[in-house]
Amino acid sequence: MAEFDIAAFLQTLSQRAGVYRMFAEDGELLYVGKAKNLKNRVSSYFRARGLNTKTVALVSHIHHIEVTVTANEAEALLLEQTLIKQHKPQYNILLKDGKSYPFLHLSDHDYPLLAYRRGKRKKDGRYFGPYPNSGAVREALNHLQRLFMLRSCEDSYFNHRSRPCLQYEIKRCSGPCVGKISKDDYQRDIEHARLFLQGKSRELIQLLQDEMQQEAEKLNFERAGELRDQIEMMRRIQEKQFVDGGSGNADAWGIVDWQEIICIHRLTFRNGRLTSSQNFYPENKAGEELNELLTEFISQFYLADHAVDGLPKDLILDVEKEQVEPLLEAIQIHFQKKVQHSLGLRGSNRQWLHMAQENARTGAQTKISGRQAALNKLEKVADLLTLPSVPRRIECFDISHSKGEATYASCVVYGEEEGLTKSRYRRFAIKGVAAGDDYAALDQAVTRHLTRLKEQQDLPDLLLIDGGKGQINRIADVLIGLELEDKVAAFGISKGETRKSGWEFLWEADATRPIMPDAHDEGFRLLQMVRDEAHRFAITGHRKERAKSRGESGLEKLQGVGPKRRRELLLHFGSLKNMRSARREELEKVPGISKKLAGQIFAQLHGE
Repeated sequence: MAEFDIAAFLQTLSQRAGVYRMFAEDGELLYVGKAKNLKNRVSSYFRARGLNTKTVALVSHIHHIEVTVTANEAEALLLEQTLIKQHKPQYNILLKDGKSYPFLHLSDHDYPLLAYRRGKRKKDGRYFGPYPNSGAVREALNHLQRLFMLRSCEDSYFNHRSRPCLQYEIKRCSGPCVGKISKDDYQRDIEHARLFLQGKSRELIQLLQDEMQQEAEKLNFERAGELRDQIEMMRRIQEKQFVDGGSGNADAWGIVDWQEIICIHRLTFRNGRLTSSQNFYPENKAGEELNELLTEFISQFYLADHAVDGLPKDLILDVEKEQVEPLLEAIQIHFQKKVQHSLGLRGSNRQWLHMAQENARTGAQTKISGRQAALNKLEKVADLLTLPSVPRRIECFDISHSKGEATYASCVVYGEEEGLTKSRYRRFAIKGVAAGDDYAALDQAVTRHLTRLKEQQDLPDLLLIDGGKGQINRIADVLIGLELEDKVAAFGISKGETRKSGWEFLWEADATRPIMPDAHDEGFRLLQMVRDEAHRFAITGHRKERAKSRGESGLEKLQGVGPKRRRELLLHFGSLKNMRSARREELEKVPGISKKLAGQIFAQLHGE
């Protein structure tokens, strides 16, 4: 701080709107903030008293501050969000879900596919959601298949049907794969499904009623009866699935700080119906007030295009108008769309705000309950293994191979915050080790992993190895070699002679006798669960790699076929097996495959 004269710097600050950037001594950007009055805002960080501990921690790392003056607060907000997105400063809240929310995806095909999707939205078409969990998506998908009978099969299956599948027989699909429905009729059903997913069920029901009336006038009573049943089913689903609150398009936001867990909850209402809800758990590293944190979070949510279901007409949150106005102006500048702010004081907005706040409170309590449950189990582990302290994070290794070849190691993580932490899972391809040498494979994987974590100062407290006395002694040598024997505890878990679950032994390095725990001990059951998860992760990863190599090896050997053409072939046929059974004329239909090349591929596939 000696090089940074705070008093002199504050005297030079403008009282105009702008953005300030706080840097550490090594040049790392610590925090980006926007201000209506730069001098007043930045000065507030250096008050003699009244700062919370998190703000004090931030200030203690500041080496220098840079500012950018803007025309108004809205422009400052836009610049702030751009800088946060670009640099991801450690003290800013960074918008990320605790998980990847699931969506319904309507593909961009002649006969579109309606399917469950999770993760990055890479495929062309329209996404609907996000849904709060996979169960909600599958329930919605089930309803839509019953209502509109849309295809749910992937292209590799759809393109090679010669007769309808079971879904057609049980009236969950209209059979577009074999021409049981015309393209125009299928597009009509797609449009109806799109209206339903957009929350325009009233408009859709009116449309179906008009169509039913027209069919009845034509004396086509069978079709009119089908439409009548569809309308009735839609009304029943509506009653179960949505919360009806009027006719507004709004996002209601609630925030709560419960025992140091901050939960922000968003409720999405379209056409007066609740269509989705999301929990977020931001870290408040800069120690901001809850209203400031909520406003900053929402700003990042909308301006960084995280609102996949579009902007609302009304933004409902219990924050004063002055704090929200810059965001509303920034949205109008960025999206050319006007959004209104509501404090949620009356009518349906009041009910929706209350729902958001209650859901935020429930989300925080659920998070705390899960963390407390995980902590209780970790305490039982400490008692079972007589550890000097409760392990905050357990990492478990397992080895998987195919008859000694293609060896992989898996590492899964169990922590006090989230239990099984899948974002930390890792797989290691083992190289340069003799086939079937599990000891050397473990040695390589654990050494690579702990070397990286040691550099990052992010070591686990307990290392669990799927193996017995020999494996754990080998890992003990690894820990000594890395000078971690006093920082990381290591135990092996192995099945006894019966090889039955519940009859496992726990091994400590250099021990002559294993620990033989009670099968009902909670700490032991946690270690079993983590070991089983490591085994599952290793097996599934290994199977994927084998399937990938088997599916690609034949294609990669084809002369004259590069990555782009291989991709087109796989998209068209779905597998190498389907390619081998296809006629030469079918190969010519693949984009990028000429008649001459199709002949060469056909010859290679059949050994000619």
